[in-house]
Amino acid sequence: MSGHGDPIPMMSQRGPGLAGEAHVPGDKSISHRSLILGAMAVGETVIEGLLEGQDVLDTAKAMRAFGADVTDHGGGRWSVHGVGVGGFAEPDGVIDCGNSGTGVRLIMGAMATSPIAVTFTGDASLCSRPMGRVTDPLALFGARAEGREGGRLPMTITGATDPMPVRYTVPVPSAQVKSAVLLAGLNAPGKTVVIEQEATRDHTERMLAGFGAEIVVEETAEGRVITLTGQPELAPQHITVPRDPSSAAFPVCAALIAEGSDVLVPNIGLNPTRAGLFETLREMGADLTYENPREEGGEPVADLRARYSPDMKGIEVPPARAASMIDEYPVLSVVAAFADGPTVMRGVKELRVKESDRIDAMAQGLRAAGVEVEEGEDWWIVHGRGQGNVPGGATVESRLDHRIAMSFLVMGLATNAAMRVDDGGPIATSFPVFEPLMTGLGASVARA
Repeated sequence: MSGHGDPIPMMSQRGPGLAGEAHVPGDKSISHRSLILGAMAVGETVIEGLLEGQDVLDTAKAMRAFGADVTDHGGGRWSVHGVGVGGFAEPDGVIDCGNSGTGVRLIMGAMATSPIAVTFTGDASLCSRPMGRVTDPLALFGARAEGREGGRLPMTITGATDPMPVRYTVPVPSAQVKSAVLLAGLNAPGKTVVIEQEATRDHTERMLAGFGAEIVVEETAEGRVITLTGQPELAPQHITVPRDPSSAAFPVCAALIAEGSDVLVPNIGLNPTRAGLFETLREMGADLTYENPREEGGEPVADLRARYSPDMKGIEVPPARAASMIDEYPVLSVVAAFADGPTVMRGVKELRVKESDRIDAMAQGLRAAGVEVEEGEDWWIVHGRGQGNVPGGATVESRLDHRIAMSFLVMGLATNAAMRVDDGGPIATSFPVFEPLMTGLGASVARA
């Protein structure tokens, strides 16, 4: 599948149930950060299990443009010969981040304290997303940004010549913003401090420590305070990327709603800042168990077993959990359609500015499939119809959003009539093996 080019209509329908092992790709968040920090280290970083979706490949291409030697050795094994903190060269051309909001924001942070000018662009979806939430704190270091109206791409960022360390409170929970500021702080003298009032995924902090940066995390009355000492020499690492919990969400949720299913998803990263979906599903009554819990590369890992769960109940998802599952709300809302009673999701306005307005996209698609949905600016409620009572039969716009496309293809595995999405192409940006993986489990997913 391609995230760019001609649309790829797809459909899914009910079948005999899913069975087997689902070997999902490497974690996208960790893959992006491995490449970027590898490029900022001195020496060779080796990465095993890199997610080779288009989003991450675009980040690899960007690191080459900054002067790092990035090599694909096949089978998910990559190496990065870094240029050191502050060693980025000015790229000859435009940095195209495709569909990746994570990629572009992290790369902006990494270059913002180097005296270079970089122009960023992306696909139609990425160029519609606001970048001010990142460029505003980067301006505190001395970086300048010039883009389209509303702070949108294409955008040129001129890095700070004499960067200053900053103390910044993240206004809304966002791992992308926090990480951009921390990456910028690497090349600023002194201590850069980031304060988040609600914890978000902490892969950047864990990985910075692994590369040898001096970073301290404290829980205080004003929130989670992260202090980074700038201008370290980062040491190269050997990184094994755990499997992506956000990708695992799709075969897991499919197994819970497709009658007769029993699916094992091995080696899933269960970082507590990422595992909110699985906690929520278990509270709904899902037959979801963790097997062989262990730690790999500083991250908690386990094998997930998901079985058909016809008696799930709607719940109110705690708003404080939103940051740990923000990308999983679309597929959670699909599961909620097959539960009994309402599932209430609040504190999720971040979903309005993802690859699409995900609240609106899911609400419109669920309604078209016969499910009642209420929505507000930062909340929505799915009124579950119970197993066997969801009509389906709709064609849904994916809106260039991989998670919208995959969520409705999962839904079609349990609706009474088939579901269709107008374009499955964007799935390649994060989950390039989604189609063969799902069909290998027995799912009826096909290009229409």
